[in-house]
Amino acid sequence: MALSTAAEIARRTLGKPAHELDEEEAQVIADIESGQLSARDAADVADETSTWGEKLADRVAAVGGSWGFIIAFSVILLGWMLLNSDVLSHFGMAFDPYPYIFLNLMLSTLAAIQAPVIMMSQNRQSAKDRLAASLDYRTNLRAEIDILRLHHKLDNAVTERLDSLEAKIDGLAKALARS
Repeated sequence: MALSTAAEIARRTLGKPAHELDEEEAQVIADIESGQLSARDAADVADETSTWGEKLADRVAAVGGSWGFIIAFSVILLGWMLLNSDVLSHFGMAFDPYPYIFLNLMLSTLAAIQAPVIMMSQNRQSAKDRLAASLDYRTNLRAEIDILRLHHKLDNAVTERLDSLEAKIDGLAKALARS
């Protein structure tokens, strides 16, 4: 008997009725029944649903967590300090002399803004990881169900072949018994 309905696939492969399947199992069974592929790229799925703010947070985290940013920011800080300590102070024009109060204010403001944005990006990455795990589970479940269905088909084919051979052997045995 060939597997055809979602209820039959669920019962034979997962060992439970269709109404007891969780969402992922039901989706995989529906994909099998409709002949659709169920493997999807988690990054593509996450990008389809991401908002402008989430994409911005990812970009800020990517820039803020790079060596290029660290090096450029270090050069800017060193330049600021040299400019206000050495160059402009000789002319009495230092706008932020040592102890660099304005620089500290700007750094604190940057940290206050950048930290939550990076945390948003990390939360989004965690959501992507959960989505990837869910999609991997679906793909693995689909493969397992397909393998079980192939086993079932092979078992049926072998059984039918054995029944056919048994019938031929019985027929030959009866023919030999008559002669």
